[in-house]
Amino acid sequence: MSEIRLKDITVTYKEKNNDYTAVKDINISIKEGEFLSIIGPSGCGKSTLLSILAGLSLPSDGYVLYDEQEVQAIEIDSGIVFQNYSLFPWMSAKKNITFGIKQASKDKSKKEIEKIADDYLELVSLSDFANKFPAQLSGGMKQRVAIARTFARNPSVFLMDEPFAAVDAKNRVVLQELLLKLWDTVDKNKTVVLVTHDIDEAILLSDRIIVMGTGPGTIKKEINVDFERPRDRTKIIKTKEYANLRHKLISLFYDELIQ
Repeated sequence: MSEIRLKDITVTYKEKNNDYTAVKDINISIKEGEFLSIIGPSGCGKSTLLSILAGLSLPSDGYVLYDEQEVQAIEIDSGIVFQNYSLFPWMSAKKNITFGIKQASKDKSKKEIEKIADDYLELVSLSDFANKFPAQLSGGMKQRVAIARTFARNPSVFLMDEPFAAVDAKNRVVLQELLLKLWDTVDKNKTVVLVTHDIDEAILLSDRIIVMGTGPGTIKKEINVDFERPRDRTKIIKTKEYANLRHKLISLFYDELIQ
């Protein structure tokens, strides 16, 4: 089974005449098919780690291992969903999706690509908006297109940086449920790494949660989430186990802020 490892990762930046360490001695193993969330206060280095996994930046020390082989992370077959949608404004919803598929699958015919795009538009309930441009879509719709584009590319690893932060509370719930649906039914066994500030979101979606602290960013705790899949939000939030886990995460999340 494939595994991704961040080994002894440290990131240091130059700030004027001083060195600033963003994250220090980070060691994380991510199993194939695992849904891992990283939470923590602003400035703890969550997005820095995701950027290293995506190959968008390099660590000052340490390395990324994929199946025990050191890699420049960009070599990992990954797809990224950002907070700001990252859609091409001059392309329709469907063309945004087909563009992503073309980049990932050079051998597919135009007909195959169109079919995949149509299927994913249907899965995210946007078939009627296929020819609309991003400016004609709501924030929630834009993010549905961005998620559909990433899943349609069929990468092995999904990297998500606060993907629902820019939408309202109702649409956030809708998008969380959509992500669960896609991951549980369509792309099961895909590896997902999610950066989020939302504790309830992390519990609902994750197999495991890493809690980070600041100054510099380090791992405070790794916590397994043992609720069975597929998950029913309305049921698990009523359980004692959910309440206990949420309380534990809140305590870890906020304790350094109130010291």
